[in-house]
Amino acid sequence: MTDFTPPIRDLRFLIHDVIGLQTVAELPGFGETSPDLVDAILEEAGKLAKGVLAPLNRIGDQEGSVLDDNGTVRTPTGWKDAYEKFCEGGWQGISAPEKEGGMGLPLLLGAAVGEMWHSANMAFALCPMLTSGAIELLTIHGTDEQRALYLSRMISGEWTGTMNLTEPQAGSDLSKVRSMATPVGDGTYRITGQKIFITYGDHEMTDNIVHLVLARTPDAPNGVKGISLFIVPKFIVDTNGKIGPRNDVKCISLEHKLGIHASPTAVLSFGDKGGATGYLVGEEGHGLACMFTMMNNARLAVGQQGVAISERAYQQAVAYARDRKQGKSPTTGQDDAIIHHGDVQRMLIRMRATTEAARALSLYAAAQLDIAHHHENGNTRKSAQSRADILIPMVKGWSTDLGVENASLGIQVHGGMGFIEETGAAQHLRDARIAPIYEGTNGIQALDLIGRKLLRDNGVAMHILIDEIRGALIGDFTDADVTHTAKTLGQAVNQLETTTNDILARCANGAELAQSVASPYLRQASICVAGWLMLRSLQKLANINDNDGFAASKRLNCNFFFGQVVPEAQFMASQIANTKDACLHETTPLF
Repeated sequence: MTDFTPPIRDLRFLIHDVIGLQTVAELPGFGETSPDLVDAILEEAGKLAKGVLAPLNRIGDQEGSVLDDNGTVRTPTGWKDAYEKFCEGGWQGISAPEKEGGMGLPLLLGAAVGEMWHSANMAFALCPMLTSGAIELLTIHGTDEQRALYLSRMISGEWTGTMNLTEPQAGSDLSKVRSMATPVGDGTYRITGQKIFITYGDHEMTDNIVHLVLARTPDAPNGVKGISLFIVPKFIVDTNGKIGPRNDVKCISLEHKLGIHASPTAVLSFGDKGGATGYLVGEEGHGLACMFTMMNNARLAVGQQGVAISERAYQQAVAYARDRKQGKSPTTGQDDAIIHHGDVQRMLIRMRATTEAARALSLYAAAQLDIAHHHENGNTRKSAQSRADILIPMVKGWSTDLGVENASLGIQVHGGMGFIEETGAAQHLRDARIAPIYEGTNGIQALDLIGRKLLRDNGVAMHILIDEIRGALIGDFTDADVTHTAKTLGQAVNQLETTTNDILARCANGAELAQSVASPYLRQASICVAGWLMLRSLQKLANINDNDGFAASKRLNCNFFFGQVVPEAQFMASQIANTKDACLHETTPLF
């Protein structure tokens, strides 16, 4: 496996030039987020990613986490030391409130740093990723006492957090959750049940783990309205945070997975000795609404995993292609490195162009969340939240699909050696494959985009975004590349508007259609929005000092994206138009 080089130059370009640091730096509380500070944070985070986390990636894959005979999960060699270095840098709290001990920096910057963690070592980065979501959830929904007890310790990394949703019989359908929470009478609850697929559900890196658990109270109604949310710590603590007795929760097994071997995916049992002590978060029956705070945070981060794996797979592939000699040069007739072969170049440029487009999309979504959370104007916050709501399914769905596609292309560049574990290319594909599945499968993301977002407001938020993109395409551009790409994007965006209106009209007569057109629609919309950001990139390149060839490389990527990827949006539009309502009739014997 090759070394990892953090893509700091591209992250800086996107933050400073394409998205614009001022869009978040001018928000209340972010006034000290200067360009110099951003660059310093990226550099330091890159050092940790490159020097500490990346060298452990292969080790973690080979060793995995194990459940020992004493019922404790042991992480791979070097994991605990790396986690200590991570905490020493204060990285867990990069976007957490300053008053709770965090850095108080914009999510835009936190997202950029998070991508580097996942590129360097996705299995490691899952632990702080889930803790960040738990921090945000408790910041918004926790009581004063809960925030005082848990937040500072989680922000420092002293304790980690988990998300306990699904159960063996439930899968993605949380209305089927059966775990019970019985009131004790002293304000606490006794939690019983079993949870599966719990990332970092147990480990030895910290003194405590704060489980956030969905469960039902005895008289709760069926369905999602009967679900409540509880804090269930691994160890009971007093009001001062002093560790006390072990709570009645234990890891009974670890899943044996295709990839991310070092990340302990636990099956947790609650209440084997009468019931684990739990503390209600928010109101009874409102647990899923609270948990969506954490789920949205996680979906953005998982989308970035797709970007991160794409980046790592590209770096692996291009390094191999430079060294591997195979075949002869068409110009010299001499043995030549495969990087000079046209089809290898096609694969590498596609990997690089789509990675950069997805990166731009994810960082833009993070900036919208910053505005939604911190802008002084209520209407602006509301508009930004509506924009983020439609972007997050795109980031999660499209970016993770690209992660799998690009990791697969990376293996193809290696040829037969890509299928051999020693090169490290196969690990990227194995690790990437989970991202389209967890935190809601990509089919669920697509249904969310249409069902909960598009149909909910009759397409208002999407049409506002389409109009904004179309507005950016109006004008006399002096750059011939910009003129051409603006025309190409304009055609794609016009088709997206037509498709959107067609879906709204057809779903008005029966929402079943959404189930079959949701996935191509998500991809069509993602390509168009990412294309808008790539056009911004192309426009900004004229102001870049190109001593290191950055602008020339970026221009090539943008042109490839518009020439080879944007036309795929037209294909998606055709798929949607060709989908017949009748094929969804329940009595049709399709299978």
